[in-house]
Amino acid sequence: MRVNAGQDDGALPPMWRFFGADEPNYATMKDGRKLMAHLGELRPGAVYFRTHNLLNTGDGTAAFKWGSTNAYTEDSQGKPVYDWTIADHIIDTYLARGVRPYLQIGFMPQALSSAPPGTPYQHGWRPGYSYDLIAGAWNAPPKDYAKWSELVYQWVRHCVQRYGKEEVLQWYFEVWNEPNGPAYWSGTQEEFNKLHDYAIAGVRRALPQARVGGPDVAGAGGAFMDAFLAHVARGKNHATGDTGTPTDFLSFHAKGSPRFVDGHVRMGIATQLAGVDEGFRKIAAVPELRDKPIVIGENDPEGCAACPGPQNAYRNGTMYSSYTAASYKRIWQLARRDKVNLEGALTWAFTFEDQPWFAGYRQLASNGIDLPVMNVFRMMAKLGAQRVAADSDAEVALDDIMQNGVRGHPDVGVLAARGANGQLTVLTWHYHDDDTSGADAAVELQLSGLGKSAARTVTQYRVDRQHANAFTAWQAMGAPQAPNEKQAAQLELASRMTPVRLSDIALKGGAGTLRFVLPRQGVSLIVID
Repeated sequence: MRVNAGQDDGALPPMWRFFGADEPNYATMKDGRKLMAHLGELRPGAVYFRTHNLLNTGDGTAAFKWGSTNAYTEDSQGKPVYDWTIADHIIDTYLARGVRPYLQIGFMPQALSSAPPGTPYQHGWRPGYSYDLIAGAWNAPPKDYAKWSELVYQWVRHCVQRYGKEEVLQWYFEVWNEPNGPAYWSGTQEEFNKLHDYAIAGVRRALPQARVGGPDVAGAGGAFMDAFLAHVARGKNHATGDTGTPTDFLSFHAKGSPRFVDGHVRMGIATQLAGVDEGFRKIAAVPELRDKPIVIGENDPEGCAACPGPQNAYRNGTMYSSYTAASYKRIWQLARRDKVNLEGALTWAFTFEDQPWFAGYRQLASNGIDLPVMNVFRMMAKLGAQRVAADSDAEVALDDIMQNGVRGHPDVGVLAARGANGQLTVLTWHYHDDDTSGADAAVELQLSGLGKSAARTVTQYRVDRQHANAFTAWQAMGAPQAPNEKQAAQLELASRMTPVRLSDIALKGGAGTLRFVLPRQGVSLIVID
């Protein structure tokens, strides 16, 4: 590997700082509060959280792929009754921990739903059921678009009053989720465009400078996304009659496709990267929108965080963490190649409260104990803002990984950045699509451009089977289903990413060499001060 700290290679936007989950009410529970604090600590005030179900009718009881706030009901005369108690508690929990809302406006309150009479409102989905069974009266268009817009207006107005204009101006406001599929939207394309317009009009009536966008389609969105982009760029606004709809950012989803092959998981990184590329290109093709910031509103190895299956057995361990490191560099590369303004790539993973230990959901923590992937985000949070030249002779080229994934030799890659204080950060990973054992990688890191000092200090952070890994520590305990408090403390300790001070690097002419071993599925961060 070669890194030239003196050769700038463009900005490195912190796209990793977005997270989300289906279940809004988990955030206020014990493990949710703890994990939300850990997310906020990554970069206080700059981390964002997106969640579904914030306008659903119900008592706030959490369930798989469900949540509610009871924000909107109607009295016997059909007049709106607003109650922000539960929604406030959720947002308060974010803000108190340094996290801001990426506020998804949805879904449809029961009193406003136009679903046919007799349609169940809350779904009865549970892990193992068909995904389509999440549908219910919550996914229908409103009976009254004016009431829908007024609901949004009242919510944003309340948030401005409660949190202050300057705070709310830093949020993202986005309407609905994956309206291009029947699970989340039972209306038509035109009805969604109308829903979107009326919601954005409500937001902007309450806060004219609010940051608004969407539509968080599944995948790149196909013809649905094309029609939406044309509508917000130059169509007639359903709510105002104006041309176009205010749009400050655009969002779509990108997912991989793991499979269970020959007794092991085989990841589908190529599928996810192809989806990212298609989404970027679709937006870049619209002249009025090509420079808008983009948030990949769900950016994950596969599509359902709560769904079980042997193909999803990668989630607890280092396959997930190494995949994340390998995929994020390629997403940065694609944004540069497609000449788009990438602002965020949102990880759709949080935690599932009161579930079995290491149950295999796509999450960042289990029972309050962080998983290895969370530590990769801690590494990314330490990266500098100025990317510098870096390459590896064992890194799979972008076009190759997009076409073939990583099925031959492993991807031993590198990403380097410089901080404002001259600190150099070097992220390296050892990834392969197949979740099988393999040889370690012997890394020779050749550094240059490090200035006139005779030596500089070196610190290393590691995530692999032996470091920052509570899952392997739990397995070594015998995989107890009910760890006692002593075992839980040991797991907490095992989950922590501990910096190790290495020998100072001797420099001659600003150049020097480091050597270290990078295990398969390992991720390492070298910090040079």
